[in-house]
Amino acid sequence: MTVERITRALAGFLVLLSLVLAFGYSRLWLLLAAIVGVNLFQSAFTSWCPGMAVLRKLGFRECDCSGQRPE
Repeated sequence: MTVERITRALAGFLVLLSLVLAFGYSRLWLLLAAIVGVNLFQSAFTSWCPGMAVLRKLGFRECDCSGQRPE
C-alpha cells in the first residue's frame, strides 16, 4: 500500500473508532473525529499531513502518480 492509501484508511478508522467510543464511553471521544477532520481539511490546502510524514519515515512508498495503479 502507498502512503496516500494508508493515510486515508487510518483517517477513516480513527473517525469510526471515535464514534464507537463516543457512544460507548464518553462524548469527549468526538474530539478525536474533529481533530482528524480538521487535519484532513488543512491537508487539502497545504498538501502536508503529519501522518504521511511519519509513514514516509517508516519506509512506506509514495504513489508514482503516473496514472497506473501501484503493484
